[in-house]
Amino acid sequence: MATLKDYLQLHFIVLIWGFTAIIGLLITIPSVEIVFYRTLISFIALGILLYLRKRNFLLGTREIIKISSTGLLIAAHWILFFAAARVSTASVCLAGMATCTLWTSILEPVMTQRKIKYFEVMLGLIVIGGLYVIFTFEFNHALGLFMAIASAFLSSLFTVINGKFSTRHNPYMITFYEMIGACIGTVAFFPVYLRYFAGENQLQLSPSAMDWLYLAILAIICTVYAYSISVELMKRMSAFTINLTVNMEPVYGIILAYLIFREAEKMTSGFYFGTLIILLSVLAYPILNKIHKRRNLKADVVKKSI
Repeated sequence: MATLKDYLQLHFIVLIWGFTAIIGLLITIPSVEIVFYRTLISFIALGILLYLRKRNFLLGTREIIKISSTGLLIAAHWILFFAAARVSTASVCLAGMATCTLWTSILEPVMTQRKIKYFEVMLGLIVIGGLYVIFTFEFNHALGLFMAIASAFLSSLFTVINGKFSTRHNPYMITFYEMIGACIGTVAFFPVYLRYFAGENQLQLSPSAMDWLYLAILAIICTVYAYSISVELMKRMSAFTINLTVNMEPVYGIILAYLIFREAEKMTSGFYFGTLIILLSVLAYPILNKIHKRRNLKADVVKKSI
């Protein structure tokens, strides 16, 4: 059962994730290269940590393959995420990520075989309404918004999958093998990237000194720490609850982006109205979930009394 400490911890890591789009804009190398270094540094740092803690790395070949394969989804999610911020703004990218709610309301019941909750779908549709408002006022950022929505779908998918892994394995071990899979997946994508997306440019694998600092923050704090804690929280929270709270990421991120980039991140009033709609869906979830549980409890009492 989730505690107040769990919810506060969840919001803290969402705040950290809200900062990732900003870091992605501060780093000078392209998105694919960012993901390569992020995953490489992450699994090396995690490997050293797990070794010092004398953890057993043997989970079984089948489990390692399953977890590492999930890393491919994470790599694709991050590449789209950073690319979305580059072709639009950090704010638009973060707003598109809020569709996690809708995707999770569909994916979690299908993949976990639990009943669909009507209010989860309703909240997901409200989020889509907020995005529609944003899209209406920020049409010039359509490509970035669509890339962010695709990134959100992948994020929801691997979050639901991680919910299953978290019941069997240590969260740091899960993140370790997922980062290996994500790094391998990114390297495997290099030939396609160079042929169809990089144009005449070669891989930019020589980050500046400041890039290395930002990459270290991105890998160790925003990845190793934040993702491992999120997997741990999945033992006590549903994927929907976590992804709904992740919808606060645009709110935190937009505030941080404006404080750092100022006029470059200034958006129209319609954008902020759409973001407010998304925020209201986040705040409504605990209330609606409580009402839903009370109704189910009353229904169970009535059935037992008959």
